[in-house]
Amino acid sequence: MSHDLPESAVPSPTGAGECSSAPSRRTFIGTSTAVGGAIVAGGVIGGTLLADPEEATAAEASPSSRVSLTVNGTRHTVTVDNRTSLLDLLREHFGLTGSKKGCNAGACGACTVLVDGRRVNSCLTLAVRLEGAEVTTVEGLADGEQLHPLQQAFIDQDAFQCGYCTPGQILSGVGCIQEGHTGSPEEIREWMSGNICRCGCYVKIVRAVEQTAGRK
Repeated sequence: MSHDLPESAVPSPTGAGECSSAPSRRTFIGTSTAVGGAIVAGGVIGGTLLADPEEATAAEASPSSRVSLTVNGTRHTVTVDNRTSLLDLLREHFGLTGSKKGCNAGACGACTVLVDGRRVNSCLTLAVRLEGAEVTTVEGLADGEQLHPLQQAFIDQDAFQCGYCTPGQILSGVGCIQEGHTGSPEEIREWMSGNICRCGCYVKIVRAVEQTAGRK
């Protein structure tokens, strides 16, 4: 018995010079890649397929808010990006560069200021959350030509070297005294521990706080 298939059932081989109507795997992948690249180039890079110019502009605009606060006795009302820190507001908007940007992560204390009488790291404090607040920076401590007692004590005790951390140290020291944490050198060191002095003037800083607090 013959097992040969009828001629109509046998698939015709595709020769070197013949073209198949179905796309090959290589052709399909190549075509898909080309089409996908065109969509990315036109939609994402060019912005013509995915969003019109107005939508793109709206997406790029940062949300902002209006805030009123008092800085060193002067009232300010400003509109700022909601992500603006108090430190950047003071330095970039008000020109008060006494507060220093050290780590910008709340670890060194160089940016310490007083907000409603309490010590804060201004690099971690959002400006838009300070509606109605009273902020004191190192520029606002002196009374005209008369230095604040702690500023004078830092001079008397030679409690600084490079001076970069000094504004934050002084503001933190003022807060420490107001909070009543000056019972001993050990207590002062504990409550001033958030302020780093890379020059190592800690002993003299403690003496300056003691002098201002009336213990020396």
